[in-house]
Amino acid sequence: MNQFRFSQFARRLASLSGRPATFMIAALAVALWAATGPLFGYSDTWQLVINTSTTIITFLMVFLIQNTQNRDTEAIQLKLDELIRATQGAHNAVLDLEELEEEQLERYRQRYCELASLAREKLRTGELDTDSPELKPLSRT
Repeated sequence: MNQFRFSQFARRLASLSGRPATFMIAALAVALWAATGPLFGYSDTWQLVINTSTTIITFLMVFLIQNTQNRDTEAIQLKLDELIRATQGAHNAVLDLEELEEEQLERYRQRYCELASLAREKLRTGELDTDSPELKPLSRT
């Protein structure tokens, strides 16, 4: 199965798994399993059926949901990058931030926290907070 087909399959299955009808089917399956307990004398095999089934389903769903989550995150990131790129006065240096090392990302986060704090202070004193302050270049160290 090529990557495109897998992505389509993963997206469709993840979408279906989040529907109320799917939940009801799963709940019905558990209720049916529980109802058969007396028939099978609550045996180890009877318990193993539900344990194995849920483990396998959970294991497979983790990968399917992670695939759709990765695609969604990438699409959102690209949309945000396009908004930054297309906005006059925006800092293109913040494009592709998710690719930076942790310490560089933390420095950007701290700088934006400082800007937010200054903007809130301006609001408290009755000033506007709608300017576009310049970002100081971050050193690569």
